Amino acid sequence: MANPTPSPEQLCACGSGLKAGRCCALDWSRPWPRTAPAAIAGRARAAFQAGDRAQAERLLIQAIEAAPLDAGALRALHDLRAPTQPAAAEALLARIVRLDPDNPGPAIALAHRLAQRGAFAAAEPHARAGARLAPHDPGVHTLLGQILTETHRPHLGEPAYRKALALTPKPGAALIADLAWNLRGQGRMAESRQLYSQAHALDPARFNTLYGWARMEEADRDYARAGDLLDLAEQLAPGHPHLALQRAILLSRTGADEAALSNLNVLKARVGVTDTGLRLDILNEQGVLLDRLGRHAEAFAAFAAAKQAMFDLTGQAYLAGAAAEQARRLKAVFTRECMASLSRAGIRSDVAQPIFIVGFPRSGTTMIEQTLSAHPRISAGDELPIIGELLETMPALMDADGPYPEAMSTATPGQLDALRDRYLGRARELGAMGDGAAWFTDKMPLNETHLGLIGLIFPAAPVIHLIRHPLDVVLSTFANQMTHGFYCAGALDSIARHYLLTLDLVEHYRAQIAPRYLAVRYEDVIDDQEARVRQILAFIGAEFDPRCLAFHENRRYARTASYAQVSEKLYTRSRYRWRGYREQLEPVIPMLEPAIRALGYEVE
Repeated sequence: MANPTPSPEQLCACGSGLKAGRCCALDWSRPWPRTAPAAIAGRARAAFQAGDRAQAERLLIQAIEAAPLDAGALRALHDLRAPTQPAAAEALLARIVRLDPDNPGPAIALAHRLAQRGAFAAAEPHARAGARLAPHDPGVHTLLGQILTETHRPHLGEPAYRKALALTPKPGAALIADLAWNLRGQGRMAESRQLYSQAHALDPARFNTLYGWARMEEADRDYARAGDLLDLAEQLAPGHPHLALQRAILLSRTGADEAALSNLNVLKARVGVTDTGLRLDILNEQGVLLDRLGRHAEAFAAFAAAKQAMFDLTGQAYLAGAAAEQARRLKAVFTRECMASLSRAGIRSDVAQPIFIVGFPRSGTTMIEQTLSAHPRISAGDELPIIGELLETMPALMDADGPYPEAMSTATPGQLDALRDRYLGRARELGAMGDGAAWFTDKMPLNETHLGLIGLIFPAAPVIHLIRHPLDVVLSTFANQMTHGFYCAGALDSIARHYLLTLDLVEHYRAQIAPRYLAVRYEDVIDDQEARVRQILAFIGAEFDPRCLAFHENRRYARTASYAQVSEKLYTRSRYRWRGYREQLEPVIPMLEPAIRALGYEVE
């Protein structure tokens, strides 16, 4: 999937018209001139003003070849390229932002371009910079809200949308509908529905409002209402491909898999390769349906094509070096000797306490959260972003000289109490603590990476680790689009590598810091649900409640890729699902086999 690197004298692949060595392959360590010769710049301006775009372009390229850091020439070339060559415009904007980091305009423009093509991780720092540099611009706060919402952090996106609303004298339907979509992502369906109704009243002819509203109703399992809203949207945009996709999804939710697949095949032929984002959604849904129908080779091909489409959109590959370095540093700090020298945060009795449900993505954590949150004393926090927030702000909160995790090696009891209180305060802000609840869940994927920190600030918190056959985990991760785990989900081998790295880190924590830990096998829950549920509740300290056995009747919306599955009764079709994909998984079986054996599984 990697793109070949051109030589410095070749034209840059981005389409700017510059040589690669003066464009995307620029050596920033060299003392390049920042001002082009005045004669060239003057002639370029004159050509531009006279409407001779071709001559202006030639002169601007000549100017930038002579002075690659001339911001004025770069901006002018960007303006020429922007209407027709988005890759070139993006590359030129990135250089302008680097040259002029305190100018909000280029940062915001670059964030918009990156977000439009789905590169949300790359867009986020520029949107944040724009919000900092232009705090009274509602547009940049809206953009930041969109980025955070689309990267599965709706809790963080909501304040950005609220800020945009506060800065907008008369908010339009688009902004209100954006907030409604965000609240849908948080499972706050009643509030979302109210906002969609408000947005539709403001602008009854807005297609995106009706389309988003229909998707919200589908997620809330009101399929009839979703269909009615799609009918209204169809009147506004007959034959719109996104409507066809959503109708196919509705068919699949109601069990009409063959009809749904037939519709998707027709739609994919219509879309072709022109709309990468829509093609990605179609391929994902096709893969799910083909898998359900037992057509495994075709399903795997659809999932693989979806991975390629995602890479085409974002260019994001697994950050293997960063992942390995993080694990090395964590293991160096969180040792038995270091932990013995540290105190622990005190245990507060005045608020609900966290239950950490951990496990690699697609290991069954959503099923367990739905199970536990059916208990009247346990509320669902879902994927709380708080541990990640603590990691970012920890040096400032602790007044530490170094970064995390090294800062933890000298943590005082007062500092640990402050981190605990920050976590609990944010959990309350995010609505995790339900009325009358003694506990709340936190199932942010890969929180197990930071069991050392969790053990210091919540020494009595139950940690429930979901274990599933490694080949099922890797396959299911491959069949979904996610960014957790240093973008490991793009390929089978990177998923397997990150799975093994994380498992090794958990074993390190268990040996070195002895967390309050319970391993639960996904397959055991399927085989004997009541026994495992009783075991988990006893481990937490909660009494058994039979409502936990009917988790599919829990009306809360699970804000993960599993939201449709956990609305069904317990089923066995996902247990040892990998067997249908043995041939496709063959490349990673040798890598995973030691872990498979160590966890008590087999490769038949």
